[in-house]
Amino acid sequence: FLKALGLSSRPQPSNPRPVPSELWRIFQREWAESGAGAGLCRVSEYGVEGNIIRVLPNLGDCVPGPELEPTPPVCVDEWLYFNLSVLEEVEELTLAQLEVRFQHHSYPAPGSKGASYTLSIHKVLGTGLRGMELSRKLLISQSFQPVHLALLFNLTEAAASWRGGGRNLGLTLQVAGEEAGQMGGEGTEVGAEAGADVGVDVGAELGAWVRVGAAVDVGGGRCAELAQGLKVTLVVVTLNRQQCRASRRRRSVFSLPAVFSHVCQRRRLYLQFRDVGWQHWVIAPQGYMANYCYGECPFPLSDRLNGTNHAILQTLVHSNHPTATPQPCCVPIRLSPISMLYYDNNDNVVLRHYDDMVVDECGCR
Repeated sequence: FLKALGLSSRPQPSNPRPVPSELWRIFQREWAESGAGAGLCRVSEYGVEGNIIRVLPNLGDCVPGPELEPTPPVCVDEWLYFNLSVLEEVEELTLAQLEVRFQHHSYPAPGSKGASYTLSIHKVLGTGLRGMELSRKLLISQSFQPVHLALLFNLTEAAASWRGGGRNLGLTLQVAGEEAGQMGGEGTEVGAEAGADVGVDVGAELGAWVRVGAAVDVGGGRCAELAQGLKVTLVVVTLNRQQCRASRRRRSVFSLPAVFSHVCQRRRLYLQFRDVGWQHWVIAPQGYMANYCYGECPFPLSDRLNGTNHAILQTLVHSNHPTATPQPCCVPIRLSPISMLYYDNNDNVVLRHYDDMVVDECGCR
């Protein structure tokens, strides 16, 4: 089961990260819809196919990389690195979205003109020699004003190139005062022309995209504030088709027996992850109604026992030669999925849709 979750062993989170609010929203939506036959292999919030969502932290401070020193009017010159090796080969990359937040304390009042900045994201092509300039390609150059929202950038194409055999040398993120102008240089692709969608998380929907930008003077104090409060993550959505079969409708009401019967039927089983020692790495749910199948498959098999032709004949033979042939077995014949929110072996927060977790119906086979 751990292998099916993409885990090499039982995770032991040493530095568990907080769960992003958008993952909680997606988990709660999937959990509410999982019993209504909803297709859990599409992430409607992002408008892409997928059954696995990871939030990858920026490891630029933990992995050896280029040393960057911002010089005025550049406020931030940061090397970003995201470990995409945690993705399994069978997973298809459908979205890689960079989320940039500035956790500063002062904001312009509504309707007022605050300081504006230019944010530039480059793909690093080569590190070069010490003291030499990095070889990098401009992917995005976008004007913005600091607000309580995240800046969102679609970097699926860049992430796909790293998975497709290209060397992952990371990205660089620059923030400069508006008077610095565009940093791309002549002949460089900028913004949407480079295949990078640019937007702002407006809160109500993750899929809402709007343009931002204004040209006003820059405040020096705010520049330092931006550099100190920068937080960058990469949301990666992938699709594992082996675990994404056609969705099946789960019964809205559990018709579990009120009186115990020896006949094959579904029995109630609430599975708590604490009981199997998984409470340290499974974030949600804490448990779920898994159920199980138990009971006899007597002759003659009624329609209610969902027997196959083979099972019907086997019960007939068993009734005549009970010691020579056993009864058919009571087994699950219909199961449904759940969504799990957990930490992987690298302390990344993962939201995964997982099939065949709930027994909905039993039968004789």
